[in-house]
Amino acid sequence: MKLDLTRYSHILWDWNGTLLDDAWLCVDVMNSMLTERKLQPLTLTRYRDIFSFPVKDYYLLLGFDFEKEPFEKVGMDFMNLYNLRQRECTLHPGAREILLQLSGKGIPQSVLSAREENELRTEIKESGIATFFDKIYGLDDHYAHGKTDIGVKLITDLRLPVEKLLFIGDTLHDAEVAKELNMDCILIPEGHHSAERLSGSGFPVIASLRELTGLL
Repeated sequence: MKLDLTRYSHILWDWNGTLLDDAWLCVDVMNSMLTERKLQPLTLTRYRDIFSFPVKDYYLLLGFDFEKEPFEKVGMDFMNLYNLRQRECTLHPGAREILLQLSGKGIPQSVLSAREENELRTEIKESGIATFFDKIYGLDDHYAHGKTDIGVKLITDLRLPVEKLLFIGDTLHDAEVAKELNMDCILIPEGHHSAERLSGSGFPVIASLRELTGLL
């Protein structure tokens, strides 16, 4: 795959970890929950090595016992704590610049995220970048089961051939979604998965959003 963003008719962005720098907050919030349950806390490095979708599997790896407390409760506890502090997060360096450059070149952009859609739209609006996106698609709940189904809906609504679409994300799940939908993909290890994990995806991995500006 030649890394040339101008060959695409539409760019699809993941949100959490890709445009929004929030992996550190996910670790901080999770550590508060792990400490409360007397479980081993995380480092950011370990988090990037084990975080996965569906997130229920990730919780099991951390030692949560869903016979003692249901996943739905634990997942909602995490989201409530995350949402209380979400505004501490900022965009990754270079995020606003690459969105502006793509817009300036007339390349439409949308968001495809595993974040609950109402919260997703609010966060993007508050970040001051909502005007860059034609469509914003998220999930209808807080449990981050995956986003392939909404990806199918987004592609259908865009009415463009998949070879004209590029998905930019930060996790192996983003790579899986791109493969299932037959889209090209670029992965950036600034978010929720390490460069080592992403390197096995079969898709190009670039170091940061700032590197994308050289592909225009």
